[in-house]
Amino acid sequence: MTGEKKEFPKEPRLKFAYDDVEPKPATEPPLPVSDVARNHVPNSYVNSKLTHETIAAIRAKATNPTKPNIDYAQDAGTYPESFPHFVRGRDSLREYITKLFTSRIAIYDGAMGTMIQNYAKRNKLEEEEYRGDRFADWKCNMKGNNDQLSITQPHIISGIYKQYLEEGGSDLIGTNTFSSTTIAMADYEMEDYAYELNYEGARLAREVCDEVTAKDPSKPRFVVGAIGPTNRTGSISPSVEDPSARNVTFDELVEAYFEQIVGLMDGGSDILMVETIFDTLNAKAALYAVGEYLELTGLDIPVFVSGTLVDQSGRTLSGQTGEAFYASIRHSKPMCVGLNCALGAKHMIPFVEKLANCVECFLHVYSNAGLPNAMGGYDETPADMAEQNKVFFENGWLNMVGGCCGSTPPHIKAIREMSESYKPRKLPDVGRPKMWLSGLEDLVVDDVHNHLGLPFLNVGERCNISGSIRFKKLMMAGDYGTAMDIAKKQVEDGAHVIDINVDDGMLDGLAAMQKFVKIAVTEPEVSKVPFMLDASKFEIVLAGLKWCQGKCIVNSISLKVGEELFKEQATLLRKHGCAVVVMAFDEEGQAATEDEKVRICKRSYDILVNEVRFPPEDIVFDPNVLTIGTGMEEHANYGVDFINATKTIKEQCPYVKISGGISNLSFGFRGVMKIRESIHSVFLQHAILESGMDVGIVNAHEMLALSEVEQDIRVAAENLVFNKTEDATDVMLELTKRERARREALKNGGGAVEVKQTSWRDMEVIKRLEHALINGISQYIEKDVEEARLQAERPLHIIEGPLMDGMNIIGDLFGAGKMFLPQVIKSARVMKKAVAYLIPFMEAEKRQKLIDEGKDPEDFDENDDSNFAGKVLMATVKGDVHDIGKNIVAVVLGCNNYKVYDIGVMCSCEKILEKAKEYNVDVIGLSGLITPSLDEMVVVAKEMSKGGFKQPLLIGGATTSKMHTAVKISPNYFTLEHPVIHVLDASRSVTVVSSLLSDLKEEYTTDIMEEYDEMREDYYAGLEDRYFLTFDQAKEQKLVIDFDAAPPAPAPKKLGVTVIDDVKLEDVVPYIDWNPFFQTWELRGRYPNRGYPKIFNDEAVGGEAKKLFADAQKLMKEIIANKSMNLKGVVGLFPANRTDEGEDVLIYASEEDREAGKPLDKFCMLRQQAEKESDDPYLSQSDFIAPAGYKDHLGMFAVSCFGCDALVEKYESEHDDYNKIMSQALADRFVEAFAEYLHRVIRTDTWGYAKDESLAEEDLLKIKYVGIRPAPGYPSQPDHTEKSTMWNVIKAKELAGIELSESLSMMPAASVSALVFAHPESCYFAVGQVGKDQVESYAGRKEMDLPLCERWLSPILNYERD
Repeated sequence: MTGEKKEFPKEPRLKFAYDDVEPKPATEPPLPVSDVARNHVPNSYVNSKLTHETIAAIRAKATNPTKPNIDYAQDAGTYPESFPHFVRGRDSLREYITKLFTSRIAIYDGAMGTMIQNYAKRNKLEEEEYRGDRFADWKCNMKGNNDQLSITQPHIISGIYKQYLEEGGSDLIGTNTFSSTTIAMADYEMEDYAYELNYEGARLAREVCDEVTAKDPSKPRFVVGAIGPTNRTGSISPSVEDPSARNVTFDELVEAYFEQIVGLMDGGSDILMVETIFDTLNAKAALYAVGEYLELTGLDIPVFVSGTLVDQSGRTLSGQTGEAFYASIRHSKPMCVGLNCALGAKHMIPFVEKLANCVECFLHVYSNAGLPNAMGGYDETPADMAEQNKVFFENGWLNMVGGCCGSTPPHIKAIREMSESYKPRKLPDVGRPKMWLSGLEDLVVDDVHNHLGLPFLNVGERCNISGSIRFKKLMMAGDYGTAMDIAKKQVEDGAHVIDINVDDGMLDGLAAMQKFVKIAVTEPEVSKVPFMLDASKFEIVLAGLKWCQGKCIVNSISLKVGEELFKEQATLLRKHGCAVVVMAFDEEGQAATEDEKVRICKRSYDILVNEVRFPPEDIVFDPNVLTIGTGMEEHANYGVDFINATKTIKEQCPYVKISGGISNLSFGFRGVMKIRESIHSVFLQHAILESGMDVGIVNAHEMLALSEVEQDIRVAAENLVFNKTEDATDVMLELTKRERARREALKNGGGAVEVKQTSWRDMEVIKRLEHALINGISQYIEKDVEEARLQAERPLHIIEGPLMDGMNIIGDLFGAGKMFLPQVIKSARVMKKAVAYLIPFMEAEKRQKLIDEGKDPEDFDENDDSNFAGKVLMATVKGDVHDIGKNIVAVVLGCNNYKVYDIGVMCSCEKILEKAKEYNVDVIGLSGLITPSLDEMVVVAKEMSKGGFKQPLLIGGATTSKMHTAVKISPNYFTLEHPVIHVLDASRSVTVVSSLLSDLKEEYTTDIMEEYDEMREDYYAGLEDRYFLTFDQAKEQKLVIDFDAAPPAPAPKKLGVTVIDDVKLEDVVPYIDWNPFFQTWELRGRYPNRGYPKIFNDEAVGGEAKKLFADAQKLMKEIIANKSMNLKGVVGLFPANRTDEGEDVLIYASEEDREAGKPLDKFCMLRQQAEKESDDPYLSQSDFIAPAGYKDHLGMFAVSCFGCDALVEKYESEHDDYNKIMSQALADRFVEAFAEYLHRVIRTDTWGYAKDESLAEEDLLKIKYVGIRPAPGYPSQPDHTEKSTMWNVIKAKELAGIELSESLSMMPAASVSALVFAHPESCYFAVGQVGKDQVESYAGRKEMDLPLCERWLSPILNYERD
C-alpha cells in the first residue's frame, strides 16, 4: 500500500576475531581507571594529608566552632586480618565490599525523615529545637531542615543511626546529609554551613558505627556519605516561557557537590552514595565531582549510585528509563547501582528486573513502605514490606537492600530476616565490551540495525549547519522551535542519533550549541535518542556536553592539535562519560590514502586506550569519507581506500567503531538526490557488510536499499565507488543529466498543455484567512486581517468568524491525524499574530463604548469587579506550553465584559488552585494541546474536589473532547453546583460562561449532566473489555466511614412497624415533582426551557405542555374531591449493624435482641466492581451502616396509591384512553409525592434525626436533605428479591395491602418502596455490572441457589451465565 514502510531483512554484522571471545565470570564490579582502584590500594583514612589547594580552601572557610578531627585510621592490629573483619587503613574497602556483597545480601538503613517525624510525635521538635542555642536568632525559619539537626540536636541523629544498626541490623548507614549542599541550603540561608553539615552528619555516623562494630567486630559497620539531588535540576526549565532557561549550571552543581564530598570524607565516610536521582544530569555532575576528588586525593573510594523512577512509567523525573539512567552513569564505575524512593517494592519489580539484566556491578533497592496514603503516610507494616521485597531475593536480583520513605528499624529488621535465606545477585559475566549510549532511552550501538536492515547506526545530519541549508537559516534567525521540528523529523525517519552542529562564522557557536541542547533535552521526541555534539572547537562540544543527561558522542578530536592537547581533551571527555569521534588527522594533515588512514587511527587508538585509558568501545574513528567522481584522478580511489582502511582499522583496533560523513562521497553530484543516494547505497552496502563500518552521518529519510537502486545506476555506482573504469565519472554524469531532465519533465507536466495555476491569494479575504491559518502562512496575515476588519461590523467578528472557522478546521484535521503538532503550532502562531493585530482596535472600541455611555474611560477601574459580568481564570496545564486557544478564549470573553485572569502555560495544579482562590474567580478554564495534558486535567479536577472548590470547570484545547471530559474528568468533580463542561471552541465560551453565571445555571447544568451521563453509559457499553476489580479488591477499596468522628444518627422515637393511613391526597400535592409527568407524555423542553415550569415557554412543546398540565390539574381536583384515590403505607425502623464481613446489614426487632445477637432478618447488598476513572471508593449500601458496637438503625417503607385501577376501568369502558393514561400518570405522581412526604416525616419526626430541617418542597426534590431512600431493584441495590425480605419484615401485604407479583413487581402499580439510611455520608450510586466472584458470595450469603441468583441479577452480570 502507498505510504507503508518497506520491511527489510536484517543483514549479519561482520565479525572480527575479538568478537568471538567467550564471556568470563566477573570477580568484582568494573574498576575505575585509577591505579589505586585497579590495585585495590586501601584508603589511609588520614585526611589531614590531603592538602590540595581546592580542598584546603573549602576547609579554610568551614564554620565548625572548633577545628575538626579529620583522621580515622585504625591500628592495623585492631581486629583480625581475616574476613569478615575490617580495619581502616589496613584493608581495601573495595575488596571487602566485593566479598560482603557476594557472600550475602548486605543491609542498608531505612528512612531518616520518617524517624525524625516519629521522634517529633513523641517529643518536642519545633522551631526552637531546630535552631538550638547556636541558631536561636537565625534570620529565617529553620524547622524542616532535618540535616541541621546533626548540629543542633546530634543526640536525635545519633540515636536514629544506632537504632538502624542495632535493631535493624544494618551493615551500612547513610548520613543525614541529603540536602547538605550550598544549593539546597539556600532555602534556609545556610549556604556557608555546607561543609560543617556534611562533616557532622558523617562524624556522628562514624562514631556510632565504630561503637556498634566494637561490640561485634565480625560485623563491621560502614558510613555511606549520602549525596542528594539538590532542589534544582540541570535538565528541566523552571520557566514555562523559555525551555532553554535553567536555574543551575553543571559547573555550579559540580562545585556544590565537591564541597559536600570534602565534608563527608573529612567526617569519616567510607563510601559515597549519589542517591534519589530524578535528573541524571545532576547525578553526572555529582559523579564528576567525585571523580575530581578522587583524582586530587589519589584515593580509592567506592561509589554507589541510586536512581529514582518517579512513577509506573519507569522513568526519572527528567524522562529517562532505568536502563538509560544506568548507561548515562556507568562511566563512573560505581560498585553498586540501584533504585530508591518514589515507589513501593512491588511497584519497582519490573524496573529492578530490567536493571538486574543489564548492570555490570552490584545492585541494590531501598524502596518506600508502599505508596503514600491520603494523609501522606505509609501503610506497609514491617511484615508487609519484607514480603514485598521477597520477589527481589527469590529472583537473585540484589546485593544490598534497605528502605526509604516510611521505613523504620523494624522494617529493616524484617527485610533483613527475610533476606537471610537467599543468595545475593551474581555479577554478570564479562564479555565483549559494547558502546552503550543514551538519551531518554538507551541504545546499544553494537546491536543496532537500521531501517534498511543494515547493522549500521544512522546519525541524522539535518541539524548540522553544513548538512542542511534550512537548518542553517533557522539557526541564523534564532528560530529554535522550528529547528526542533527538523530534529523530530529525523527521529521519525530513522535516525538513531541526532548530530548537532552549529559551526558558522556568523554565529556564536558556544551560545547556540548550549541553547539548542537545552531546548532539545526538553523535547521528548528529540531527546529520546542520544546526541552527537559536533563542532570544530572543543570548547563548544564541552559546553553542550554539560547540558546532556544522556551518554552522547562528541565529534570530534584528533591528533592535529598535538599529542598533549589530544590527551587532555580525551581525558576530559572520558571523565564526562561520552563516546568520541576521532578524525584521521594528525600534525601533518588529513589522511587520504588507505595507509595514512590506518596509521593515524592506530596511533590515536594506542594513545587513547593505553595512556588515557579511554574505553575502546567508545571510540569512533572517522577515516575521512572524501569526494569521488570529481574528474580528478587522485580522487578516484577514495572510496576504495576508505572501505579497505575500515576493515584494517577494525582488525588492528579492537571494539572501535568506524564512521563517516556519507554525503561527502557524492558531493560532486549535488542537486540530484536519486543519484547521490544510489552512490551512497552501493558504498554503504560494501563498507558495512564487507569491512565492518558501523556508523554514518546520513539523511535517513533519503537512504536507499541496494535493491531499490535502478540497475543501470547501480552498475555505474559500483564502477565509480570501486574505481573500476576510467569513464566511471563520465557515465555517472550522463545519468545525472538524465535524472535531472526527468525531474524537469515531471515538473512541467510531461509536455502537457500548461494550465495557469490560480493562487490562494486570488481568493476572497475570508478564504485567504482560513488558508493562511490552515497552512501556517504568516506572511500576509496582517494585510488580510486589516482588509477583513474594514468589511466587518466589529473587530471581534473577525475572530469569531473566519479565524475561528480556520482554527476549527485545524482542530478537526488534528483530531483526524491529518495535521500534526508542528503544523498546529505553526497555525497557532499565525492565529496569535492575527489576534494581536486586532487587539488595539478592540481596545479602542471598548473605550468608545464607555464614552458613548457617558463614562470617562480614564475612570474605569480594572480592579472593581462590579464593572465586569464575571471573573474567569484561564490556565494551560502543567507539562503543556501551548496557549493560542486559551488566548483566543480570553480575548473573546474580554470583549464580552468578563474579567479574565490568564496565568500562563505550564501551570501546576497548585498554582491554578492558589490563583483561583487569590482572584476569587467565578469560573476556572483549563487548556491543553498535548495528550498528557488530559491526565493533568483529571488531576486538577480531583484536587478541586478535594479542596472543596465550587467554581465550574471548563475544559478546552485541541486534544480535549466532550467524550473524554464526560468519561475521565467529569466523574471527579461534576455536580449541579460546579459542573465540568467541555468547550468546543472560543466562539462557544461566552454562551457557556454566561449560562453558568445566570439564573439558568441549574437547567443548563442539568442538561449537560444528563448528556454526560448518557455518554458515559454509551462509552462503557461499547467497551469490549471493561476492567473489573475482583470482589476482594473492591472490598479493600470500600467507603470507610469514621463512625467515631461522624457517629450514627440517634435512635428513632419509635422502633418497629407503623401503618400510615391518615395522609390525604391534598397533603402530598406540594411534594409532586411534575417533570416525570411530562416525560410520561414524551414532552421535553430544550435548554433553557427544560423542566417544570419553564417547559411552558418552550417554542416547540410549550403550548401542548400547558394544555396537558391544565387537564391534569382539572382531573386531579376531581380525584381529590371524589376521593377516588387514597394513600396507604407502612414504615419500619429497626436497630441495625452491618455484618462482620461488611457486605450485608442485620436488623433487630429491639435493642435487647441486638445485645443478645438475635437478628430479625438480613438485607444483602451488592458492591460496585467496575473500575472507576476517579479515586472514589467502591460503594455498597452496607458501607452506610455502622458495624457491631455502634447503635445504628435502618428504616424502610412501602407506600401505594389505591383506586387508580377502578378509574382506569371506568375510562376504558368509556373508550377514553386520554384520561385513562392521565389517571395512571397522576397516581404515579401521588405515590411518589407520598414517598417524599413520608421520608420527610421519618427524618423530622418518626426517626427525628433531622428534626430541625426546614427545606422547601422544591429543595426536597433536589435531594438537599440528609440521608437517602434507595429502592430495592433500582441502581443502588438492583436485586428485586430483597423486596421479599422487606415485605416479610414490615408486613406490607398484611398491613397495607401492597402485594408482590411472581416477578416481584409491586401491586398496585402506583407503589414505591425504599430503605432509609440516615448517615450524612450515605449517597445514591449505581452498582453497575458485577463479577461472578461477587455473585457467588452474594448467593451464599442469601442462601440462594447460584443459577437462580444469576437469573435475578442477569441484567447486571459482567459475564455470560451458564
